[in-house]
Amino acid sequence: MPSKLYGQFLSQALNKEIDWDTDTIKVALLTNAYTPDQDAHNYLDDVVANEVSGTGYTAGGNTLANKTNAYNAGTNVIVLDADDTTWSSSTITARYAVVYDATPATNATKPLIGYVDFGSDQSSSNGNFTITWDATGIVRITVA
Repeated sequence: MPSKLYGQFLSQALNKEIDWDTDTIKVALLTNAYTPDQDAHNYLDDVVANEVSGTGYTAGGNTLANKTNAYNAGTNVIVLDADDTTWSSSTITARYAVVYDATPATNATKPLIGYVDFGSDQSSSNGNFTITWDATGIVRITVA
C-alpha cells in the first residue's frame, strides 16, 4: 500500500520539528470523511476530527515500534520504516492511516509525516486491524 508525504514534512524535519529516531511517531486511523490535502494539512489538528472510534482503538492511534532510518548510498534513497502495527480485538472501520510525530504537547504542533489511502473502507470485527507497511518502507525519499 503506497504512502504519500504531506508537503511540509521535509521542512518540518529540517526545522527540527520531527526526529524520526528519537521522537514518538504514531499512526492514527481516519474515517472516509477525511479528504487528504497534502498542501494544507501539516499538523494533527487538521485531521483529528476524522479519527475513527471503536472497540480496541485508542484516540491518537498506535506508537510505531522498532523504527529505522537508513540511507542507501548505491541508490541515493532514504528509507524510514517500522514494524507493522495492529489493533488487537478491535471493531473499527478506517479508510486512511496518518503517520505523525506525537512528541509535541498539542495537536496544533504535532507534525504530519504522511498518510496511506487504503482505497476503500477496511474493517475489523472483534479481530485484528493490521497495517502491513510496504516492504520498501513507510517513507522512501530519493535524494539524487
